[in-house]
Amino acid sequence: MTPTPMRIALTTHSVNPRGGVVHALELASALVDEGHDVTLFAPAVAGETLFREPPCRVILATIEDSQHTTVALVDARLRALKTSVKACDPRSFEVLHAQDSISGNALAELTAEGEIAGFVRTVHHLDHFDNPRLAAWQKRAWRDADRVLCVSEVWTREMRNTYGIEAATVPNGVDLKRYSTQRTPHDEKLRQRLGIRDGGPVVLAVGGIEARKNTLGLLDAFAELVKHYPRARLVIAGGASLLDHDAYARAFMDRVSAFGLSQAVSITGPLHDAEMPALFRCADVLAMVSLREGFGLVVLEALACGTPVVASNIAPFTEYLDNALCCWATPTNSTSIADALTRVIDGRHRTDFNHAVPALLDRMSWQASARKHLDIYSALLASRSLPTL
Repeated sequence: MTPTPMRIALTTHSVNPRGGVVHALELASALVDEGHDVTLFAPAVAGETLFREPPCRVILATIEDSQHTTVALVDARLRALKTSVKACDPRSFEVLHAQDSISGNALAELTAEGEIAGFVRTVHHLDHFDNPRLAAWQKRAWRDADRVLCVSEVWTREMRNTYGIEAATVPNGVDLKRYSTQRTPHDEKLRQRLGIRDGGPVVLAVGGIEARKNTLGLLDAFAELVKHYPRARLVIAGGASLLDHDAYARAFMDRVSAFGLSQAVSITGPLHDAEMPALFRCADVLAMVSLREGFGLVVLEALACGTPVVASNIAPFTEYLDNALCCWATPTNSTSIADALTRVIDGRHRTDFNHAVPALLDRMSWQASARKHLDIYSALLASRSLPTL
């Protein structure tokens, strides 16, 4: 029997390609494929659009792009989302699901005001904030949720052991229609634009320059790699973030200059969505050497494109990867990272793209993720319909 379609609202904090936003778009698409009515809410300044349009209704909550502090920026997005959801008959949605702290607070306020019955919150990862207001917002977004989900077991355990929250683990997926080994005209055009030429290995990092991403540690490892591969290139893509990483980025660029690697390091910033599969295929190895991560979605995307991965030997990576799927590195040790990169590049470590990778990608689908979400949504709705004593 086909389940009755649900009317679902997904909320996210940005229109830019961050992990939680990608998760929201992919989940929306998979839920639509399952026959459900999905609306995606995202804050945007005038003229902004989502980096990728999903096959569902999209409502952009207009914000003023004049905030000069992180607190003001977060508050403006929270207010815009709250106003936007409230204007769309929020009680008509059977499920409202926040992917982050900003939209989680918008839904928490609507719950407190009686505008909605409650909401679901996915915790991708939590940050440490010295600012008490940012810290309070982050806490409220999961504390006030009816149901908390996490994209990895490590964060499910963290929510239980540190905060006393019984969360459910619902992993990310990968879109194999978008990410594949099939080359396109984008590949060569991107290589030319980035100045990537044959003769030197290309190390790729996705996510911008951030302390959490361990970009300085990767740079130190790359400086060691260049001693053996003088024509090696380090390409760092992405980086659209609401948090202030300027001081860390300046330290990174200062170290690039000190190492004399200005010609070997390319900072692309966010790329057009259609270019991302080509970017993975242009690389000889993806370096995912984060110190802390929610899931690491780009690992699946890189493997789907046939690109080997060097990953931090920490959870969440250890939950779904093994020696056949990646080359491990200790993220706090630049020599370990350099050695792992070298082992992949010189062929001493080979990823099993014939068996292990296809099996992983088959298991980690957005369709499977959507169905787990639907089970959780159904259980939540059933619990709300139970009589109270």
